[in-house]
Amino acid sequence: MTLRTILIHPDPRLKKKAASLSQVTSEIKRLADDMLETMYAAPGIGLAAPQIGVMSRLFVMDCVKEEGATPRPMVLLNPETVWSSEDTNTYEEGCLSIPEQYGDVERPKTVEMRWLGLDGELHQERFQGLWATCAQHELDHLNGKLFIDYLKPLRRQLITRKMQKLKREQARS
Repeated sequence: MTLRTILIHPDPRLKKKAASLSQVTSEIKRLADDMLETMYAAPGIGLAAPQIGVMSRLFVMDCVKEEGATPRPMVLLNPETVWSSEDTNTYEEGCLSIPEQYGDVERPKTVEMRWLGLDGELHQERFQGLWATCAQHELDHLNGKLFIDYLKPLRRQLITRKMQKLKREQARS
């Protein structure tokens, strides 16, 4: 397994729609392993392939945060929302591609998603709470959308300027 470099906003790849995967290959399985390792090391609870510069419809997540609890790593290929609740939740979201910046985002409280698993089978599950928020956040990445796109324009511009400054500082070091 290899730690991958996470792209920092603004990067044009983060605003592009990712391509569907036609089958599960050994390369896809290796990519999923790398993504999980990268997500845990960051540390984060979700990571989409475009965030590491791979323009494929794949994301990983694990929202188990309790100390000592068994991790539940999930790999979702070609995920799609098949149902979402009218009830909403607001979470203060962050993103590994927008480090140390947060904003309140309102999303459906519960979503049902269908995806292709690494086993080559179709899976479907209903997610609630943080799991629902994370799944929707990562699916947005596959569609070229970032959590800051839900924020007011002025706040979005401020965060984007901070990220541009961070990228300049990283380039110098």
